[in-house]
Order: sequence, then C-alpha cells, then structure tokens
Amino acid sequence: MNRAGLRLVLRHNALPLLAGVIFAAMFGLYLALQPNGIRTDVLVTASNKGVLLALIAAAQTLPVLTGGIDLSAGAIVVLCNCLASILVNGSGLQIALGVVGVLGGGLAAGVFNALAVVVGRLQPIIATLATSTMFYGVSLLLRPSPGGDVDDDFASRLTGAWYGIPVSLILLGAVLLLVWMPFRRSLTGRGIYAVGSAEASAYMSGVKVAPAKFAAYVGAGLLSGLAGLLLTLIAESAQASAIQAGDLTLNSIAAVVIGGTSLFGGVGGIVGSVLGAFILRTIGDLLFVLKASPLWQPLFQGLILLLAVSLGALPMLRIRNRLETYR
Repeated sequence: MNRAGLRLVLRHNALPLLAGVIFAAMFGLYLALQPNGIRTDVLVTASNKGVLLALIAAAQTLPVLTGGIDLSAGAIVVLCNCLASILVNGSGLQIALGVVGVLGGGLAAGVFNALAVVVGRLQPIIATLATSTMFYGVSLLLRPSPGGDVDDDFASRLTGAWYGIPVSLILLGAVLLLVWMPFRRSLTGRGIYAVGSAEASAYMSGVKVAPAKFAAYVGAGLLSGLAGLLLTLIAESAQASAIQAGDLTLNSIAAVVIGGTSLFGGVGGIVGSVLGAFILRTIGDLLFVLKASPLWQPLFQGLILLLAVSLGALPMLRIRNRLETYR
C-alpha cells in the first residue's frame, strides 16, 4: 500500500482507530487496578459482558449504515433469551435444534422488521418502536415469570475459556472474520453503504436498494438472536424485562456512535461498533475497581457518547454534500 492509500485508510477509519486506542488504554488501566490480578476468570467475565453488548451493537450497525435504526434490537435479544431458556436443554441433538430455533426466532423478527420498513415503507424509528413492543409481548407469553433452564455443560463451554482464551471472544472473532468481512465485500454489503450515503444516487446507479435494506434488518435480527442466546448461556435463566430491552437498545446505539459509525448512514462498520461496546462495558469495570459510586456510570457514559457524537459530526459541519466524505 502506498502512502496515499494508507492516508486514505487512516482518514476513513480515524474514529474506529481512536476507539481502539481508548479501549486498550482503559482496559489496560482496569487490569492494572484489578485487585485479583490478571486471571483467566477475570478475562472471561469481562469478555462475556463485552461480547454480549458487542453483538447487539453489531446488529444495530447494519440498519444504521442504511440511514435507519432498529429500536427493537434489545427486545429481540430479550425475546430470544426467553426462547433459549425453553429450547436449549436436553440431549445434544435437542440442544442443537434449540440453538437453531433461537437463531431462527431472531431471524424471523428481523424479517418482520424488514417487511415493515422495506415493504410497508414505514419510518424505521416508528416501525421498530412498534415491533419492539410486539416482541416484548411475545417474550411475556414465553416467560411470564423469571426462570428457565439451560444445559449447564453447554453453557459453561461457551462462556468459559479454551486454553486461556475466552470462548465468547473466539465466537465474536468468528462472526467478524467469517460473516462480517465477506458480507462487507459482497454486492449487498456495498449496497448497504451506498444506500446509507445517498439512497437516490444509489438507486440511479443501479444499486438494488430494497434488497440492501432488507438484508440489513434481517442481519440485525439474526445477530440480536445470537446475543439473546449468549445472554441465556451467561445467566442460565431468562426474564421478559422491558427495562433490560430498553437499556440494551440504547447502549447498542451508544456503542455504534462511539465506534465511529455515522447516524447519517453510509460511514462506519461493525468493527468500530464492537470496540465502542467494549469501551462502554469497561467504563463500569473501571468505576468498580476505583470504588466509585454506580450512580456515576450513566454520567460518564453520557459524556463519552456526547464526545463521540461531536467528533463524528465535525466532518459534516465542514461540507455541504455528504458524498464529499468519500473523496
């Protein structure tokens, strides 16, 4: 890669790179202040919490890249959490079918959102706000009271460590390398970016706008379903909680913005959102080891989100046409 190419890559990935540096500094400080030292169980706990939010942030990134948003992401996670607490137990075959059923539930929820936004032509913020209430209602039907049962051995394997490496982190790496990277380079993936940057221009250029949007919401549902499965394996129970669904959705949006994905659409990616999610999770861990009051956590999260939004908006203040950001 020549100097001009490197400069272009750095320019387009400045915010994700900054998020990576911030996370490395924050997590390094957390490990240094950790009273129990750098142990496998400490890394596993941090990884499980971070990967859970990272998967939801990854799900949120896809609709945001098209210029939309998915306010039902947290509700889909809770729905699949309740579904997994019923299906993921029994024999090996039953567990495998249960996992497929949970992911299928997330996929179906994503298809429902896609139909509302793409076929029904509803505003994404309104459509997904409505569907989030519907998904929460289904969660209550599945799990009217907290509880459930998950195969302990299966849960411990996927939320434990493999040769000292957290398995959840390996799962996240597999999603990034085997799913996101090929998808981003596909016609549909490039179409999502084109639609988010300028939908009318993308349409006039021959980009299939409807399939790109449809794929974004379906992919968001599938990733949210995977996050719901992981949540069940971590907690080994389920609860139809509207508060938890709302918190997960808001945190996913915050992670997306912190990771450098523009809410205008067309700029960013899942890698940055993953780093943003780990930054958010590390804030709580740092406050804990610093023995700060938990009441400070929302304040710090809000300040970091405000700073990230401000940094992300700076390029837009200097240009008249958003397409100029791709020159």
